[in-house]
Amino acid sequence: MARADRRAGSPDGPTIFHTEARIKNLDPARARTRSLASLPRKVARNQFAAPLPPDATMRAFFASLPDVLAAHDLLELADSIRTARRAGRLCLLMMGAHPLKVGLGPLICDLIRQGTFNAIATNGAAVIHDFELAFAGRTSEDVGAGLADGSFGMAAETGIFLNNAAKTAAREGCGFGEVVGRELVRENLKFARDSVFACAFEVGIPATVHVTLGADIIHMHPSADGAAIGAATMADFRRLAIVVAGLARGVVVNLGSAVVIPEVFLKALNLARNLGRRVTGFSAADMDFIRHYRPRVNILERPTDKGGRGFAITGHHEIMFPLLAAAIRVELGRHSRRAEARSPRPGRKH
Repeated sequence: MARADRRAGSPDGPTIFHTEARIKNLDPARARTRSLASLPRKVARNQFAAPLPPDATMRAFFASLPDVLAAHDLLELADSIRTARRAGRLCLLMMGAHPLKVGLGPLICDLIRQGTFNAIATNGAAVIHDFELAFAGRTSEDVGAGLADGSFGMAAETGIFLNNAAKTAAREGCGFGEVVGRELVRENLKFARDSVFACAFEVGIPATVHVTLGADIIHMHPSADGAAIGAATMADFRRLAIVVAGLARGVVVNLGSAVVIPEVFLKALNLARNLGRRVTGFSAADMDFIRHYRPRVNILERPTDKGGRGFAITGHHEIMFPLLAAAIRVELGRHSRRAEARSPRPGRKH
Protein backbone atom coordinates (compact mmCIF):
# COMPACT_ATOMS: atom_id res chain seq x y z
CA MET A 1 0.00 0.00 0.00
CA ALA A 2 1.12 3.56 -0.63
CA ARG A 3 0.37 6.33 1.79
CA ALA A 4 0.16 10.07 1.07
CA ASP A 5 1.90 12.59 3.33
CA ARG A 6 2.18 16.40 3.22
CA ARG A 7 5.46 18.21 3.58
CA ALA A 8 5.82 19.72 7.04
CA GLY A 9 4.99 23.45 7.08
CA SER A 10 3.41 23.29 3.59
CA PRO A 11 -0.25 22.34 3.97
CA ASP A 12 -0.98 23.16 0.33
CA GLY A 13 2.25 21.70 -1.04
CA PRO A 14 2.67 18.71 -3.36
CA THR A 15 1.67 15.24 -2.21
CA ILE A 16 4.58 12.84 -1.67
CA PHE A 17 3.90 9.11 -1.97
CA HIS A 18 5.84 6.51 0.03
CA THR A 19 5.66 2.88 -1.01
CA GLU A 20 5.83 -0.13 1.26
CA ALA A 21 6.42 -2.54 -1.63
CA ARG A 22 9.71 -4.45 -1.35
CA ILE A 23 12.39 -3.69 -3.98
CA LYS A 24 13.88 -6.93 -5.29
CA ASN A 25 17.60 -7.17 -5.74
CA LEU A 26 19.10 -7.69 -9.21
CA ASP A 27 21.52 -10.56 -9.72
CA PRO A 28 24.28 -9.58 -12.20
CA ALA A 29 25.34 -13.23 -12.33
CA ARG A 30 22.22 -13.94 -14.37
CA ALA A 31 22.97 -11.28 -17.07
CA ARG A 32 22.94 -12.70 -20.61
CA THR A 33 25.83 -12.08 -22.99
CA ARG A 34 26.24 -12.67 -26.71
CA SER A 35 29.20 -13.14 -29.02
CA LEU A 36 30.77 -9.96 -30.38
CA ALA A 37 30.37 -11.29 -33.92
CA SER A 38 26.59 -11.42 -33.52
CA LEU A 39 26.26 -7.78 -32.40
CA PRO A 40 26.24 -4.73 -34.72
CA ARG A 41 28.90 -2.03 -34.47
CA LYS A 42 29.12 1.45 -36.01
CA VAL A 43 32.87 1.59 -36.64
CA ALA A 44 35.12 -0.88 -38.49
CA ARG A 45 38.79 -0.89 -39.37
CA ASN A 46 38.18 0.06 -42.99
CA GLN A 47 36.90 3.41 -41.71
CA PHE A 48 40.09 4.28 -39.83
CA ALA A 49 42.43 7.15 -40.67
CA ALA A 50 45.57 6.31 -42.62
CA PRO A 51 49.01 7.88 -42.09
CA LEU A 52 50.26 10.12 -44.89
CA PRO A 53 53.73 10.72 -46.32
CA PRO A 54 55.04 14.33 -46.24
CA ASP A 55 54.46 14.79 -50.00
CA ALA A 56 50.87 13.49 -50.02
CA THR A 57 48.37 15.06 -52.42
CA MET A 58 45.06 16.57 -51.37
CA ARG A 59 43.36 13.56 -52.93
CA ALA A 60 45.39 11.30 -50.67
CA PHE A 61 44.64 13.51 -47.68
CA PHE A 62 40.88 13.25 -48.10
CA ALA A 63 41.09 9.52 -48.76
CA SER A 64 43.08 9.15 -45.53
CA LEU A 65 40.45 10.75 -43.30
CA PRO A 66 38.49 8.48 -40.96
CA ASP A 67 35.16 7.68 -42.58
CA VAL A 68 33.09 8.67 -39.54
CA LEU A 69 31.06 11.62 -38.25
CA ALA A 70 32.13 15.06 -39.50
CA ALA A 71 34.91 13.77 -41.77
CA HIS A 72 32.37 11.57 -43.53
CA ASP A 73 29.84 14.41 -43.73
CA LEU A 74 32.37 16.88 -45.13
CA LEU A 75 33.11 14.60 -48.06
CA GLU A 76 29.44 13.72 -48.52
CA LEU A 77 28.64 17.44 -48.70
CA ALA A 78 31.42 18.03 -51.22
CA ASP A 79 30.13 15.14 -53.31
CA SER A 80 26.56 16.53 -53.11
CA ILE A 81 27.79 19.90 -54.38
CA ARG A 82 29.72 18.35 -57.25
CA THR A 83 26.78 16.15 -58.19
CA ALA A 84 24.36 19.08 -58.15
CA ARG A 85 26.60 21.31 -60.27
CA ARG A 86 27.27 18.57 -62.82
CA ALA A 87 23.50 18.21 -63.17
CA GLY A 88 23.07 21.97 -63.58
CA ARG A 89 21.25 22.41 -60.29
CA LEU A 90 21.42 25.26 -57.82
CA CYS A 91 24.17 25.58 -55.23
CA LEU A 92 23.40 28.51 -52.95
CA LEU A 93 25.98 29.91 -50.51
CA MET A 94 24.49 31.95 -47.67
CA MET A 95 26.67 33.61 -45.06
CA GLY A 96 27.18 36.15 -42.35
CA ALA A 97 30.06 38.60 -42.11
CA HIS A 98 32.60 36.51 -40.21
CA PRO A 99 33.75 34.40 -43.20
CA LEU A 100 34.84 37.60 -44.95
CA LYS A 101 36.52 38.95 -41.81
CA VAL A 102 38.69 35.84 -41.56
CA GLY A 103 39.87 36.14 -45.16
CA LEU A 104 37.71 33.72 -47.12
CA GLY A 105 36.69 36.23 -49.81
CA PRO A 106 39.29 35.15 -52.40
CA LEU A 107 38.36 31.51 -51.89
CA ILE A 108 34.63 32.21 -52.24
CA CYS A 109 35.31 34.24 -55.40
CA ASP A 110 37.29 31.36 -56.84
CA LEU A 111 34.40 28.97 -56.18
CA ILE A 112 32.02 31.42 -57.88
CA ARG A 113 34.26 31.77 -60.92
CA GLN A 114 34.67 28.02 -61.32
CA GLY A 115 30.90 27.59 -61.17
CA THR A 116 30.60 25.81 -57.84
CA PHE A 117 28.21 28.33 -56.29
CA ASN A 118 25.70 30.01 -58.58
CA ALA A 119 23.88 32.20 -56.04
CA ILE A 120 24.96 34.15 -52.93
CA ALA A 121 22.94 35.54 -50.02
CA THR A 122 24.36 37.52 -47.07
CA ASN A 123 23.34 39.67 -44.14
CA GLY A 124 23.94 43.43 -44.02
CA ALA A 125 27.24 43.19 -42.15
CA ALA A 126 28.78 41.03 -44.88
CA VAL A 127 28.37 43.68 -47.56
CA ILE A 128 30.06 46.22 -45.24
CA HIS A 129 33.15 44.07 -44.79
CA ASP A 130 33.15 43.19 -48.49
CA PHE A 131 33.21 46.88 -49.43
CA GLU A 132 35.94 47.81 -46.94
CA LEU A 133 38.14 44.95 -48.11
CA ALA A 134 37.63 45.95 -51.75
CA PHE A 135 38.22 49.64 -51.00
CA ALA A 136 41.03 49.53 -48.43
CA GLY A 137 42.18 45.93 -48.19
CA ARG A 138 41.37 45.86 -44.47
CA THR A 139 38.32 45.68 -42.22
CA SER A 140 37.05 44.74 -38.73
CA GLU A 141 37.13 47.39 -36.02
CA ASP A 142 38.06 47.36 -32.36
CA VAL A 143 34.47 47.96 -31.28
CA GLY A 144 35.28 48.63 -27.65
CA ALA A 145 37.86 51.29 -28.41
CA GLY A 146 35.60 53.05 -30.92
CA LEU A 147 32.54 52.86 -28.70
CA ALA A 148 34.27 54.81 -25.96
CA ASP A 149 34.41 58.01 -28.03
CA GLY A 150 31.59 57.33 -30.52
CA SER A 151 33.86 56.69 -33.51
CA PHE A 152 32.83 53.06 -33.91
CA GLY A 153 31.35 52.38 -37.34
CA MET A 154 31.70 55.93 -38.59
CA ALA A 155 34.05 55.42 -41.57
CA ALA A 156 32.80 57.99 -44.09
CA GLU A 157 33.57 56.07 -47.28
CA THR A 158 31.76 52.94 -46.08
CA GLY A 159 28.58 54.82 -45.21
CA ILE A 160 28.52 56.98 -48.33
CA PHE A 161 29.16 54.14 -50.79
CA LEU A 162 26.71 51.63 -49.34
CA ASN A 163 23.93 54.07 -48.47
CA ASN A 164 24.17 55.53 -51.97
CA ALA A 165 24.01 52.01 -53.37
CA ALA A 166 20.79 51.41 -51.43
CA LYS A 167 19.29 54.65 -52.79
CA THR A 168 20.30 53.72 -56.32
CA ALA A 169 18.80 50.25 -55.94
CA ALA A 170 15.53 51.69 -54.63
CA ARG A 171 15.38 54.23 -57.45
CA GLU A 172 16.10 51.65 -60.15
CA GLY A 173 13.97 48.89 -58.61
CA CYS A 174 17.04 46.64 -58.27
CA GLY A 175 18.38 44.57 -55.42
CA PHE A 176 20.95 45.93 -52.96
CA GLY A 177 23.53 43.24 -53.70
CA GLU A 178 23.37 43.68 -57.47
CA VAL A 179 23.95 47.43 -57.26
CA VAL A 180 26.82 47.04 -54.77
CA GLY A 181 28.53 44.57 -57.09
CA ARG A 182 27.97 46.76 -60.13
CA GLU A 183 29.30 49.89 -58.44
CA LEU A 184 32.35 48.09 -57.07
CA VAL A 185 33.20 47.01 -60.61
CA ARG A 186 32.56 50.48 -62.03
CA GLU A 187 34.76 52.12 -59.40
CA ASN A 188 37.55 49.70 -60.30
CA LEU A 189 38.63 49.52 -56.68
CA LYS A 190 42.13 48.27 -55.97
CA PHE A 191 41.07 45.04 -54.27
CA ALA A 192 37.76 44.47 -56.04
CA ARG A 193 38.93 41.16 -57.50
CA ASP A 194 38.49 39.61 -54.05
CA SER A 195 35.05 41.17 -53.51
CA VAL A 196 32.29 38.57 -53.40
CA PHE A 197 29.71 41.05 -54.72
CA ALA A 198 31.91 42.34 -57.53
CA CYS A 199 32.72 38.77 -58.50
CA ALA A 200 29.06 37.74 -58.49
CA PHE A 201 28.14 40.72 -60.66
CA GLU A 202 30.90 39.98 -63.19
CA VAL A 203 29.94 36.32 -63.43
CA GLY A 204 26.24 37.17 -63.57
CA ILE A 205 24.87 35.26 -60.59
CA PRO A 206 22.40 36.57 -57.98
CA ALA A 207 23.95 38.11 -54.85
CA THR A 208 21.41 39.31 -52.31
CA VAL A 209 21.73 41.31 -49.08
CA HIS A 210 19.23 40.88 -46.24
CA VAL A 211 19.38 43.85 -43.90
CA THR A 212 18.12 44.24 -40.34
CA LEU A 213 17.45 47.97 -40.03
CA GLY A 214 19.40 49.48 -37.16
CA ALA A 215 21.81 46.56 -36.89
CA ASP A 216 24.54 47.75 -39.27
CA ILE A 217 27.05 50.57 -38.81
CA ILE A 218 25.96 52.43 -41.96
CA HIS A 219 22.51 52.97 -40.43
CA MET A 220 24.12 55.47 -38.01
CA HIS A 221 25.37 57.65 -40.86
CA PRO A 222 23.71 60.89 -42.03
CA SER A 223 23.42 59.38 -45.53
CA ALA A 224 21.25 56.46 -44.35
CA ASP A 225 17.76 56.36 -45.85
CA GLY A 226 15.59 53.75 -44.16
CA ALA A 227 13.01 53.71 -46.94
CA ALA A 228 15.68 53.15 -49.59
CA ILE A 229 17.45 50.45 -47.58
CA GLY A 230 14.13 48.74 -46.95
CA ALA A 231 13.15 48.84 -50.63
CA ALA A 232 16.57 47.54 -51.73
CA THR A 233 16.64 44.65 -49.29
CA MET A 234 12.97 43.80 -49.98
CA ALA A 235 13.83 43.48 -53.65
CA ASP A 236 16.62 41.12 -52.65
CA PHE A 237 14.26 39.04 -50.52
CA ARG A 238 11.96 38.54 -53.49
CA ARG A 239 14.94 37.70 -55.66
CA LEU A 240 16.10 35.15 -53.11
CA ALA A 241 12.65 33.56 -53.14
CA ILE A 242 13.00 33.14 -56.92
CA VAL A 243 16.42 31.56 -56.40
CA VAL A 244 15.20 29.22 -53.65
CA ALA A 245 12.28 28.17 -55.85
CA GLY A 246 14.88 26.38 -58.00
CA LEU A 247 16.63 24.61 -55.13
CA ALA A 248 15.05 21.16 -55.68
CA ARG A 249 17.80 18.48 -55.61
CA GLY A 250 20.40 21.21 -55.23
CA VAL A 251 22.50 22.32 -52.25
CA VAL A 252 22.31 25.22 -49.81
CA VAL A 253 25.18 26.05 -47.44
CA ASN A 254 24.80 28.44 -44.51
CA LEU A 255 28.24 29.70 -43.53
CA GLY A 256 28.24 31.45 -40.19
CA SER A 257 24.87 33.19 -39.94
CA ALA A 258 23.13 32.33 -36.67
CA VAL A 259 19.91 34.33 -36.93
CA VAL A 260 19.21 36.58 -39.93
CA ILE A 261 19.95 34.28 -42.86
CA PRO A 262 18.24 31.18 -41.36
CA GLU A 263 15.10 33.25 -40.77
CA VAL A 264 15.18 34.83 -44.24
CA PHE A 265 15.82 31.48 -45.93
CA LEU A 266 12.87 29.85 -44.18
CA LYS A 267 10.50 32.60 -45.35
CA ALA A 268 11.85 32.54 -48.92
CA LEU A 269 11.41 28.76 -49.03
CA ASN A 270 7.88 28.97 -47.67
CA LEU A 271 6.95 31.66 -50.20
CA ALA A 272 8.26 29.53 -53.06
CA ARG A 273 6.27 26.53 -51.86
CA ASN A 274 3.19 28.67 -51.24
CA LEU A 275 3.33 29.74 -54.89
CA GLY A 276 3.34 26.13 -56.05
CA ARG A 277 7.02 25.28 -56.45
CA ARG A 278 8.04 21.80 -55.29
CA VAL A 279 11.30 22.61 -53.52
CA THR A 280 12.34 19.27 -52.04
CA GLY A 281 15.15 16.74 -52.10
CA PHE A 282 17.96 19.23 -51.58
CA SER A 283 20.98 18.98 -49.31
CA ALA A 284 21.34 21.65 -46.62
CA ALA A 285 24.49 22.36 -44.62
CA ASP A 286 25.25 24.60 -41.67
CA MET A 287 28.90 25.46 -41.10
CA ASP A 288 29.72 27.42 -37.95
CA PHE A 289 32.12 27.27 -35.01
CA ILE A 290 29.26 26.56 -32.60
CA ARG A 291 25.82 25.10 -33.18
CA HIS A 292 22.78 27.35 -32.97
CA TYR A 293 19.06 26.72 -32.74
CA ARG A 294 17.86 28.62 -35.81
CA PRO A 295 20.31 27.16 -38.36
CA ARG A 296 19.49 23.68 -37.06
CA VAL A 297 15.72 23.97 -37.30
CA ASN A 298 15.35 26.53 -40.13
CA ILE A 299 17.97 25.15 -42.50
CA LEU A 300 18.75 21.54 -41.60
CA GLU A 301 15.53 20.11 -40.16
CA ARG A 302 12.28 21.81 -41.17
CA PRO A 303 13.15 22.44 -44.85
CA THR A 304 14.32 18.83 -45.42
CA ASP A 305 11.60 17.16 -43.33
CA LYS A 306 9.77 15.83 -46.42
CA GLY A 307 12.90 14.87 -48.33
CA GLY A 308 16.52 15.92 -48.40
CA ARG A 309 19.49 15.80 -46.07
CA GLY A 310 21.07 18.08 -43.49
CA PHE A 311 24.77 18.39 -42.60
CA ALA A 312 25.97 20.13 -39.43
CA ILE A 313 29.71 20.74 -39.78
CA THR A 314 31.14 22.49 -36.76
CA GLY A 315 34.50 24.22 -36.67
CA HIS A 316 36.34 27.44 -37.40
CA HIS A 317 35.39 29.01 -40.73
CA GLU A 318 39.01 29.68 -41.64
CA ILE A 319 39.76 25.95 -41.40
CA MET A 320 36.57 24.10 -42.30
CA PHE A 321 35.52 26.09 -45.38
CA PRO A 322 38.92 25.80 -47.11
CA LEU A 323 38.71 22.06 -46.43
CA LEU A 324 35.30 21.93 -48.08
CA ALA A 325 36.56 23.96 -51.03
CA ALA A 326 39.51 21.62 -51.47
CA ALA A 327 37.28 18.56 -51.19
CA ILE A 328 35.01 19.92 -53.92
CA ARG A 329 37.98 20.40 -56.22
CA VAL A 330 39.44 16.98 -55.61
CA GLU A 331 38.29 14.31 -58.05
CA LEU A 332 36.08 12.16 -55.86
CA GLY A 333 35.24 9.85 -58.75
CA ARG A 334 31.87 8.34 -59.59
CA HIS A 335 31.73 6.31 -56.38
CA SER A 336 30.65 7.62 -53.01
CA ARG A 337 33.04 7.98 -50.12
CA ARG A 338 31.38 4.99 -48.49
CA ALA A 339 32.21 2.72 -51.41
CA GLU A 340 35.80 3.95 -51.47
CA ALA A 341 36.18 3.26 -47.74
CA ARG A 342 35.44 -0.43 -48.28
CA SER A 343 38.68 -0.95 -50.19
CA PRO A 344 41.68 -2.15 -48.13
CA ARG A 345 43.74 0.69 -46.66
CA PRO A 346 47.25 -0.87 -46.93
CA GLY A 347 48.73 -0.04 -50.30
CA ARG A 348 45.57 1.75 -51.44
CA LYS A 349 45.98 3.85 -54.54
CA HIS A 350 44.86 7.46 -54.35
